[in-house]
Amino acid sequence: MINSQHLARQTAVQALYQYSLTGQSPSEIEDYFIFNKKLSGKYLQFFFYLVRGIAPNTEDIDKLFVQHLDRAKHQLDLVTLAVLRIGAFELAYQPNTPMKVIINEAVDLAKEFGAEQGYKYINGVLDKVAWEVRDNQSA
Repeated sequence: MINSQHLARQTAVQALYQYSLTGQSPSEIEDYFIFNKKLSGKYLQFFFYLVRGIAPNTEDIDKLFVQHLDRAKHQLDLVTLAVLRIGAFELAYQPNTPMKVIINEAVDLAKEFGAEQGYKYINGVLDKVAWEVRDNQSA
């Protein structure tokens, strides 16, 4: 059984993918995903937090991980980009969530939605982001 916080992250990956693909406003995208997913209460609020925190601030969030990429950002597929954005955002702005939890969630999302071995890439990039934004605290 899937936990609701993971469902909120899954839905956020899909919403951010659509945002990158279409350029629709976050509120238009949210309406679609709220209607089609079973999110409620604090998990719906977590979904809003992710989408509203990331979509309008992608340039700032991307700065958290772009220096750790082995290729230009525009060469990343949109799923990888969405997962990296969620992971980097959470690492920087969710200090009470352990680094290991955030990175493991990103790896799981990459396995679900991304390229076959993409989760390894995401793990490596987010590990570097974590050590940078979390002031070298232990995972």
